[in-house]
Amino acid sequence: MKKYVSILKRTKLFSGVGDDDILSMLNCLNATVREYSKGEYVFCQGEYIRNLMILAAGRLHIQEEDYWGNLNILNEIRPGEMFGEAYIVPNSGPLMDDVIAVEESVVLFFDIERILTVCPSACPFHTRLVKNIFYTISDKNKSLVQKLSYMSQRTTREKLLSYLSDEAKRQNSSSFSISFNRQQLADYLSVDRSAMSNELCKLRDEGMLDFHKSEFTLSQAK
Repeated sequence: MKKYVSILKRTKLFSGVGDDDILSMLNCLNATVREYSKGEYVFCQGEYIRNLMILAAGRLHIQEEDYWGNLNILNEIRPGEMFGEAYIVPNSGPLMDDVIAVEESVVLFFDIERILTVCPSACPFHTRLVKNIFYTISDKNKSLVQKLSYMSQRTTREKLLSYLSDEAKRQNSSSFSISFNRQQLADYLSVDRSAMSNELCKLRDEGMLDFHKSEFTLSQAK
């Protein structure tokens, strides 16, 4: 577990907690580690979650697939991010979506009952941890609102520009890379891949942007 302390220290969940205290808390919270291969499911729709998770390495997609096999990527989990918090309350029901590793990944599991119950050893950082959970949930709600802003756009073009604009601002650069390939981006924005590719080419021809695979550069042209 010690090798994961450095990444946990950078997470919002363990914000303000020192290295030695994180090690103590990992034992207190009954933390476990599991590795996943690319394409392996971390959770499947219908399962029940009894843990809070942090991605230590790799990349995960939260996605849903309808009866006809149409895929919709709801969110991407990156290293240091927490997930599973929506199901930590009692009687929250089964998981509504799939969680899949899109590359080799390492996930840390924390017993939610150990987090929400007063620590028997009177751990001085337990209260901070509970507060950090609520702060993290607040940040994730903002991300969901951001995703909804993309979905509320009427056209494929508007969805693309909204998403790419936010990525440029998030990475503080007009030139940036995204983690999605073409199909994943289409699934994330809920648009047809061919229509999206055509729109990207139109935007490039109009001088709005340039791209190569997952690398984009936005211009000031209107």
